[in-house]
Amino acid sequence: MNFSKRLLDWYMIEHRDLPWRHTKDPYIIWLSEIILQQTQVKQGLPYFQKFVSRFPSVHDLANASEDEVLKLWQGLGYYSRARNLHFTAQYVSKTLNGVFPDNYKDLKTLKGVGDYTAAAIASFAYDEPVAVVDGNVQRVLSRFLGIHTPINSTEGVKEFKLKAQELLDESNPALYNQAIMEFGALHCRPKSPKCMFCTFQKDCVAFQKGIQEELPIKLKKTKVKKRYFNYLVLTDSEEKTLVQKRSGAGIWKGLYEFPLIESEQAREIPTSEEVSEATNIPAELIQSINIHNEKPVVHLLSHRKIMATFIDIQVRGLLSEGELLGEKELIQIKDLRQLAVPVLIQNFIESEFPIA
Repeated sequence: MNFSKRLLDWYMIEHRDLPWRHTKDPYIIWLSEIILQQTQVKQGLPYFQKFVSRFPSVHDLANASEDEVLKLWQGLGYYSRARNLHFTAQYVSKTLNGVFPDNYKDLKTLKGVGDYTAAAIASFAYDEPVAVVDGNVQRVLSRFLGIHTPINSTEGVKEFKLKAQELLDESNPALYNQAIMEFGALHCRPKSPKCMFCTFQKDCVAFQKGIQEELPIKLKKTKVKKRYFNYLVLTDSEEKTLVQKRSGAGIWKGLYEFPLIESEQAREIPTSEEVSEATNIPAELIQSINIHNEKPVVHLLSHRKIMATFIDIQVRGLLSEGELLGEKELIQIKDLRQLAVPVLIQNFIESEFPIA
């Protein structure tokens, strides 16, 4: 059986017409691959179009501010991807004179570029015969070959990489890699795969044994931990509020948010002294403190469940706009929409501070 021929025959008829498939430009391909990491095409496509429109070259992206990149990225999640994207653009622009590495090995040295992304760029842009291995490819190979090794185990990573390389059509690696990923996305789907109309029926181990719904096997994820975020939404008579930029190695680094009191469990309304300590606003300026949402807003991340409570705090406006209070900044409420913020905060802003 010629696996590659059957796969490519299917692809030529069923593939989606996507913009990054019409170029060999490594910048465009790299951009699309970073955006599509852990993101479905239908969600990532509008972001890709925004980034290409705003940053048509790697130099344009490199010259942007991190705040602007994060603002455009807002809603995609996994914000470390955006920060790595910006860092790598600056490195390629300034250190490599705008020229991306032209091989898998050197591409892997770029920040934010791992095995899969390097293989994708190397094959799509430079026709290097290196197989891509993403979730779609793992699913196809697991079912077709009957592989029971967990895809997220050390052994599984090695086995799937080896099998993918063995099946690769080295005479046409770019088209083949696109085809096997597309086949996994559209045909050999996680749920309800189209087995009754599959060209690989007779040779697919999973189909022949009736175990296609059981494969691929994945080790259980880390238990999701709850975190309680108590956001302090300060406002004054002059329509000002207080924001801060997240730092450190935690989630949402580089994004703005309201001052925060984090706790391990649900807690009562904070005191004026607690608000003062968290915001650097003198306690005597605090006029009222009220819970905005009695029921926490639930925001799910990969290994975290954020339970968010927004707390309305009215203060007397005695500070100047733009003045820094430690790491916090006083701004006009109308300017909140210009900031790069987590979706959790963005939803609150749009709901509670609608555009007049």
